[in-house]
Amino acid sequence: MHLILYSKPGCHLCEGLQEKLSKVQGFEIELEVRDITSRDDWFQAYQYEIPLLFLVPADAAVETVSPVLLPRLSPRASVRQLEQLLQKYRS
Repeated sequence: MHLILYSKPGCHLCEGLQEKLSKVQGFEIELEVRDITSRDDWFQAYQYEIPLLFLVPADAAVETVSPVLLPRLSPRASVRQLEQLLQKYRS
């Protein structure tokens, strides 16, 4: 499962989500973290929205298909709730 996380340094919500993603079990995750401060277009688009988590559909290259924006979980959501969300969108 290829995920893209839009984040920025010092974002506690982003760090919390990334930590939970590292604890997900049951399937392998390839996590690509994109720092919105590294590109002006990302910063303008996402500065008030981060963290944003996108799923790249299976068997698709990031360059050829639009990733799917996953619903935002509460910062208090458990790792189990995150696993359930990912499982739902994985299918």
